[in-house]
Amino acid sequence: MAAYVIFDVEIRDLAQYQEYMRQVKPLIEAAGGRYLVRGGAHKVVEGNWYPRRLVLLEFPSMAVLQDFYLSEAYQALKALRLRSSTAHAVVAVEGMDK
Repeated sequence: MAAYVIFDVEIRDLAQYQEYMRQVKPLIEAAGGRYLVRGGAHKVVEGNWYPRRLVLLEFPSMAVLQDFYLSEAYQALKALRLRSSTAHAVVAVEGMDK
């Protein structure tokens, strides 16, 4: 079952964040993940959540997502993400069986 991770990101240092994006994309792809949303216009249609920049990733499974997130390679890049941005929400969710 596919798993998805949603980030609501506020970028504080664009140059450093762009470096993070450049380095993380190959790691995501190597883990079988892919971007479904990476920024872009969004509109709140209900509720009081006002995201800044949304990123939505798909992984083959929750186990693969967790292995990626906890990997040494990602943890090193996570430090760069934390220096350059603030994640207001990071949520992982399983998809539906087909």
